[in-house]
Amino acid sequence: MNKPWDSEFETFRIENRDLLSGNAGFKELSKKWFQKSVNLKYSYQFNWLGIPLIQMPADLIMFQEIVWETQPDLIIETGVARGGSLVFWASIQKICGIDGLVLGIDIDIRDHAKNAIKDSRFNSNIKLIEGSSTDSSVLSQVKEISAKYKKVMLVLDSNHTHEHVLEELKSYGDLVSPGCYLIVLDTVIDDLEIDPRRPWGPGKSPKSAVIEYMKDNGKNFKLDKSLEARAVLTNAPSGYWQRK
Repeated sequence: MNKPWDSEFETFRIENRDLLSGNAGFKELSKKWFQKSVNLKYSYQFNWLGIPLIQMPADLIMFQEIVWETQPDLIIETGVARGGSLVFWASIQKICGIDGLVLGIDIDIRDHAKNAIKDSRFNSNIKLIEGSSTDSSVLSQVKEISAKYKKVMLVLDSNHTHEHVLEELKSYGDLVSPGCYLIVLDTVIDDLEIDPRRPWGPGKSPKSAVIEYMKDNGKNFKLDKSLEARAVLTNAPSGYWQRK
């Protein structure tokens, strides 16, 4: 972490963060609110620079803090959706003075996402690979690209089944550079009600996948609980991991 610009204020924030994370009533209220927000599609309501992105606002604040602190020159994200997240990452890199690349991978990149990225001012800093993130040919391309960069960050936000996320972790986990972050999104699925329309749910989610992966690889990563403690309303509980 960079040195706090105001140590007294930083101490104040840490004390209050601990009060937040330790308050059972606030945690229960937040859990109920989050479930209601999922039911009402709250996270679908936001744009970044005019392009939809499906994220919780508090996570976006954590994301920019991570980029500022760790300065990744390559950010790999599985899952493209509407394209807003890729533009978000590229714009934050630019704001932070990073001459870098954002690499987006998805099995089906729709024309609306391609056009939104192409028309953005950050299109030259974004590269798309269309194909399954767990396909060997896709992985080969990603490894070839990542070898050209010094600080690699990884964000997993595609198919949320336990099996798929675990395979992504096994395929891409070693690409994360020391000091940089692995972010596994939608681990919150483990804390939500079962959605019978989905092939994932509590116990078979990104969270269960990362827990299994870290049984053998935990020595290489440190779980950063401070980020979710501050965000509170996060898609990624137990999903922020920093490479040692």
